[in-house]
Amino acid sequence: MPLAIYKGDITEYDVDAIVNAANPSLLGGGGVDGAIHRAAGPELLKECVTLGGCNIGEAKITKGYNLKARHVIHTVGPIYFYNSKEANRIFLESCYENSIKLAMANGCKSIAFPLISAGIYGYPKDKALEVAVRTIKKYGSEMDAAIVLLDSEAWSIAQEEYPDLIG
Repeated sequence: MPLAIYKGDITEYDVDAIVNAANPSLLGGGGVDGAIHRAAGPELLKECVTLGGCNIGEAKITKGYNLKARHVIHTVGPIYFYNSKEANRIFLESCYENSIKLAMANGCKSIAFPLISAGIYGYPKDKALEVAVRTIKKYGSEMDAAIVLLDSEAWSIAQEEYPDLIG
């Protein structure tokens, strides 16, 4: 199945699952995490409270509530300046891999990702995009997968580096 990159708001996507670039508490925050929590409504927070948080590179699933997506997969990316480049890459790959595996285990056929860790967590956008594309292609070939970019800089990088994936 295809992988495509789009510019837009991930909270508007009608897919089986959207991925939330969450913080370890899973209780909401800024950026895409805050946007997903606001769009999903208060029921999402209530369910997230029951999950006991999430470790870096792992993923947990909830209902989508008021979103078009049926599920939200929460994953915690690395904070770029806290680890070595190699550790960051491994953690970030794990975010994508574990999100895809969890989606498939829950019967999802379509998934949309933000650019995990490339906002406040400081992962360089070009490197984050390279990890995302490579890992989604490796593990998500049986799904319709999208990377949804709100950030103009990330979108420009995607257009330049991955013109064949622009949707």
